[in-house]
Amino acid sequence: MDPIRSLIHCFALATVLLSSSVAAQPDVDRLNTSALLSYRAGQTLMLDIAKHGDQLLAVGDQGVVMRSSDQGQHWQQEQTPFSVMLTSVFFTDANNAWLTGHDGLLASSHDGGVTWKRLLDGNQINQLRLQRLQAVVVELQSQVDAEPENESLMTQLDDAVWYAEDAAAALAEGPSIPLLDVWFANDQQGFALGAYGLLLKTDDGGESWAYWGDRLDNPDNFHLNAMMADHRGDLYIAGEAGLLFRSTDKGMSWTRMDTPYEGSFFSITEFKQQLFLMGLRGHLYRSDDGDDWQAVKTGYSATLLSAVAGADKLVLLGQGGLILESSEGLHFTALDSGGRRSLSAGVAVEGGYRLVGEGGLLSLEVGDE
Repeated sequence: MDPIRSLIHCFALATVLLSSSVAAQPDVDRLNTSALLSYRAGQTLMLDIAKHGDQLLAVGDQGVVMRSSDQGQHWQQEQTPFSVMLTSVFFTDANNAWLTGHDGLLASSHDGGVTWKRLLDGNQINQLRLQRLQAVVVELQSQVDAEPENESLMTQLDDAVWYAEDAAAALAEGPSIPLLDVWFANDQQGFALGAYGLLLKTDDGGESWAYWGDRLDNPDNFHLNAMMADHRGDLYIAGEAGLLFRSTDKGMSWTRMDTPYEGSFFSITEFKQQLFLMGLRGHLYRSDDGDDWQAVKTGYSATLLSAVAGADKLVLLGQGGLILESSEGLHFTALDSGGRRSLSAGVAVEGGYRLVGEGGLLSLEVGDE
């Protein structure tokens, strides 16, 4: 893989996750190498944090998983059987949690994040993708045989053959494609998504997975960065090049939505039944229904990477230590993060926020503003 790039690119989330965090040791199989335990683990690069009740999980570089049972007052590193860059983490309940990482890593925990089991890696994902796309080729070939004059079917078949050949090449190259986000409706049904249009679906708690990327109108295989559900139960996927998809049937089918921006979106969240879509160069958009989007001017141009949507406040997080807070999602006030280290994710806790980013774990108390 490519050498590690600068930290500024680390926080343009899709770019970070396409670079290697271990270029200095290219022969190490980090999918099968346990993370090192360190008293400084909480200071390493962290990309995501999740909350369930008083429990917090934060994940980051070199397979580091940090766990707290008291809303982030105290943290401890948990042992993991892998040491790749970890990119996202998600709770379904107090016991069940999921994480994703580089090289197609997908893992689960059934004890609140104390122990972790690898479910998938990039080799298995490449095989799932190839099998699905080969099946599509066979199906389209049978249709073309029945309707040889149908030019539309011929075009679809040509495209399917190209995608299947690309999948075969990826399988030969090895587990290089990162997963970037994971989302579960419950402890059985969930999705994992990532670079180059990668989308996976499970209906049995992660015991088996199906490749779902070809269900999206994404012919260029742009990166899929983030997924969420709104109060109606509609699902959204935000990604590269202005991508936004919506599903109104629990992810069985997806519609590509029009957006007013062609740059990358790194996060989508809901606050007071309003959707907020954010990305490069400080671009922020707001919608009542997911169809029509209006630009929100924050006064800042730093890339927005994530958001914390509480009951009364919406907090945006971004590059250069940017923290913006609003009570209605229209007018934002900057909070002091204590430095210029980029922030990638956060959760609300009693009395403030627990954030993660370039400097590891960060506590922001309400009084700090």
